[in-house]
Amino acid sequence: MTTDEATADLWNDVDALWAWLEAGQPHGGTEGLLLRMLKLSEEVGEVAQAVIGATGQNPRKGVTHTWDDVQSELCDVVITALVALRTLTPDAREVFTRHLARVAERSLGAGGRGSGA
Repeated sequence: MTTDEATADLWNDVDALWAWLEAGQPHGGTEGLLLRMLKLSEEVGEVAQAVIGATGQNPRKGVTHTWDDVQSELCDVVITALVALRTLTPDAREVFTRHLARVAERSLGAGGRGSGA
């Protein structure tokens, strides 16, 4: 699979997840939009819970998670964020691509990826 195919699959999956959520959402309009954005906070909290569990930081519970759990929770954050972006605009792919390019330019410099500038 090429990078372009993987990117197309990612955004096709984001669109499909968005459509599935839209069809079954109990709250529409502004309330539904706000609840979709709040879902992101819930997922970030699950990352924190997994990190605490993977490091055994809660002495009452000990080690309850693995670093694979942390990876899965981070993936959930990314998916939730992309679906939230799709909720805001049907042009989510273009909006994200432009923003990523700006962040990469700002962070990596004119030399592009891996320049370390």
